[in-house]
Amino acid sequence: MRRQFNALHPLDEEEWQAFSSIWVPVTFKRKEILTAAGEVEKYLYWVTDGLQRGFHLHENREATVVFTYPYSFSGILDSFLLQQPSRYYLETLTTSSFLRAGFSQVEQLRKQHRNIAEAMYKSLCLATSGVLERQIELLVYTAEEKFKTLLKRSPHILNLVPHKYLASYLGIDPTTFSKLLATVRLK
Repeated sequence: MRRQFNALHPLDEEEWQAFSSIWVPVTFKRKEILTAAGEVEKYLYWVTDGLQRGFHLHENREATVVFTYPYSFSGILDSFLLQQPSRYYLETLTTSSFLRAGFSQVEQLRKQHRNIAEAMYKSLCLATSGVLERQIELLVYTAEEKFKTLLKRSPHILNLVPHKYLASYLGIDPTTFSKLLATVRLK
């Protein structure tokens, strides 16, 4: 975590000690809902083990919007930052271990330490850029282009995530995903 945080914006030893002291280890079983739609996200998570997904449920259809796995932050970010009810679910796909910190602790550190605030700002800028890039992919790319882009960005993902969730993430039918898996070759 320190290496990734410092890559965004370096923290001095005092800031790092303050930041690292708020994280508590927690473990959840497979297929547990950590945050449900309608709940306010109370925690920011750092994934140490396992696989999770954020998804939206509309009537009987699910749309997977994000996967998290070691070593990355997790949680329903907009709900956490705005402290408003989530529109999404956060679910463990495998037994998962995290470090987690509560909203008030993160917010207090953000207000007290300029470098922590700067690292959070830079992280949000990168996340926003990624979301906008993904919107273009979903709106204008063909199924094959979406598939190829995913594999170029995260080649390991086919071995981590069940294919039905990858199809949902790409916004394509599971049958189409299977056909692409069998026919598409990356150069």
